[in-house]
Amino acid sequence: MQAIPYGSWASGAHLSTREQQHDVSVSAPTTVAASVQKLVSENAVIVVGRRGCCMSHVVTRLLLGHGVNPTVFDVDEDDEAAVVVELRKMMTIVGDESVIDNWPQFPVVFVGGKLFGGLEKVMATHISGELVPVLKEAGALWL
Repeated sequence: MQAIPYGSWASGAHLSTREQQHDVSVSAPTTVAASVQKLVSENAVIVVGRRGCCMSHVVTRLLLGHGVNPTVFDVDEDDEAAVVVELRKMMTIVGDESVIDNWPQFPVVFVGGKLFGGLEKVMATHISGELVPVLKEAGALWL
């Protein structure tokens, strides 16, 4: 029996904990779109990536190293098209059309319910020292 982490429950989802992160998998493509949007709105930091992707692992480990406990949404090959459609809709809301043309490229990171970027953006803000203030503002870090 596994405990369901607070604030990470998605209807129809199989949840499992791995180390200190939440790993969310959704089986039905029809629930994928709703699950992604719900998870983004309910969690301070969420990483959406392909199942087993090393770049998703890098982003997750970097965030864990900062003391953030991100929710990780692993996308199966079968569900990828539905997730991409939903991510494009969510990115349109943000309004940066130049970004949308090249996206989504996995992993996609949302911080504070807003699109933050991918691996390059996370690494660039980490190197420049801008990542920690963004994470604090989103409520993902307390110190």
